[in-house]
Amino acid sequence: MTDSARDLDLVVFGATGFVGKLLAAYLAEHAPAGVRIALAGRSRARLEDARAALPAAAAGWPLIEADASDPASMAELARGTRVVVTTVGPYARYGMPLVEACAAAGTHYADLTGEVLFVRNAIDRVDDVARGTGARIVHACGYDSIPSDLSAFLLADQARADGAGGLRDVQLVATLRGGFSGGTIDSMRAQIEALKEDPSRRRVVSDPYALSPDRAAEPETRQPRDAGMPERSSDGRWTAAFVMASFNTRIVRRSNALQDWAYGREFSYGEAMGAGSGPRGAVTAAIVTAGLVGAVSAMSFGPTRGLLDRVLPAPGTGPSEEVREKGWFRMDVEATTESGRRYTAVAAGKGDPGYAATAVMLGESALALVLDGDRLPDRAGSLTPATAFGDVLVERLRAAGHTYEVTAV
Repeated sequence: MTDSARDLDLVVFGATGFVGKLLAAYLAEHAPAGVRIALAGRSRARLEDARAALPAAAAGWPLIEADASDPASMAELARGTRVVVTTVGPYARYGMPLVEACAAAGTHYADLTGEVLFVRNAIDRVDDVARGTGARIVHACGYDSIPSDLSAFLLADQARADGAGGLRDVQLVATLRGGFSGGTIDSMRAQIEALKEDPSRRRVVSDPYALSPDRAAEPETRQPRDAGMPERSSDGRWTAAFVMASFNTRIVRRSNALQDWAYGREFSYGEAMGAGSGPRGAVTAAIVTAGLVGAVSAMSFGPTRGLLDRVLPAPGTGPSEEVREKGWFRMDVEATTESGRRYTAVAAGKGDPGYAATAVMLGESALALVLDGDRLPDRAGSLTPATAFGDVLVERLRAAGHTYEVTAV
């Protein structure tokens, strides 16, 4: 559990932010005694306030002043701990100095990013370094993209165990109840700004294999559209565009490639948002899709973006405790293998998916890095949840009350 060469086992960076506070509270309630945890952020006064609001187990946690914009500060932070978990975003704006510091120091790292451009940049800049130092750099350890990534992992594992061949066609349909935070919206703004600054980055964002470790080895290309018009299935159910599909799908495809395409060389993976059945489902699908397209368009245009900024949540804010407690998520996944066998998977949990449920996912990811090193897959470098944690995280999340199930049809 401990490493005498490091003062700490785990540092929560961004502990004064909205999600950082939720994560710190989860760790205070669920981390085993003896795990050496500290809270880090720019303001000691705010850190003291955040710690005072946590359960009693956190009363003695050290506080570390650290600034994401200062590489020296990030290097010192990384050298003092075995694991860093960070909620400080937008990651493209603030995240790279910490990723580089952790890779150089051999310090394991987990984040909540949903930003394709940031992950691609991190892969290019730190993957080789982290492989050399043994650091596990694990992106997307929240609602985006753990349920998606672990569902595909479990489906492929079950098909392999049954001798059913690789996965061929896999479609996830997400349903959920939850709110939005200012941090999520700020990340969307940051990616839109990056595309406006350098239009060539659109090629990366639009590439279905944008995060592949070997783009030339990927098949050309059976991948479904990330977003499109509402669609109706044969049983009358409607689906709409899913806001996280353009990120989750690339994480899942990277997982396949990092495992030498163990899910299948013909693996095709897509995601959509469930909208219900019948006329009401059709209307809901149209509203959801139009709203998503309209929001992105409005953020891309100066005058309308200014209007949105007046009404959307500000960074550091999020849904109320009542909204978080009433939230839930469910991912239903249908898969067909190369041999024609069919499987379904379900990933589900209670709590607002982006906040209450995400605190569980990120907290258990951090604890897996601290406590389960000898059981984790023997990999280092820039990883995904499935390739970094595999069955270990599935077991942890099931024990925490989340559902991960696979059934042969």
